[in-house]
Amino acid sequence: MKVISTTKAPAAIGPYSQAIEVNGFVYASGQIPIDPATGQFVEGGIKEQTRQSLTNAQNILKEAGTDLSHVVKTTVYLSDIANFAPMNEVYAEFFTEPYPARSAVAVKDLPKGALVEIEVFAAK
Repeated sequence: MKVISTTKAPAAIGPYSQAIEVNGFVYASGQIPIDPATGQFVEGGIKEQTRQSLTNAQNILKEAGTDLSHVVKTTVYLSDIANFAPMNEVYAEFFTEPYPARSAVAVKDLPKGALVEIEVFAAK
């Protein structure tokens, strides 16, 4: 196992790694919309938060030597399922065919009050 860590994504806020590489796959922890430059949530709503969460994931994958085109599965956690359509709009800006498999679920709460959290699993 290899730990993946970059300053271009928020530092872990608990006892976990930004990502772990094992057997040719990168398992990234869920990313919330914290701007690593400020340590704060990005301004705006679900679209801006989705964009930042995916940018954070993208930066982690880059550090691991891969990218979003190698993502095989994502999980999107939403604080409100009503945000699905606008999240999906931004999500589509980051992925091209063949699209990764995806689960999207609404949850009661997310860390720090985020509207979205996104985790990715990618091949190298």
